[in-house]
Amino acid sequence: MAEPIEIQTPFIKLEQLLKLAGAFPTGGGCKEAIQSGQVQVNGAVCLLRGKKLHPGDQVTCGGHIWQVITP
Repeated sequence: MAEPIEIQTPFIKLEQLLKLAGAFPTGGGCKEAIQSGQVQVNGAVCLLRGKKLHPGDQVTCGGHIWQVITP
């Protein structure tokens, strides 16, 4: 089951979401995971750190799943 990540803005960038979710202790860890193909957005590998995520999008990394939601 996906863990909800609530945003107050129209979108959040992929790297920011991973930091917000606590997936990695540093931004460098997020960057490395994304660039090495360890992160999926809506079921597809995403290599773009700045990928804009909108409500309804799902991110998978390291066995965790997060879903972007709004309040």
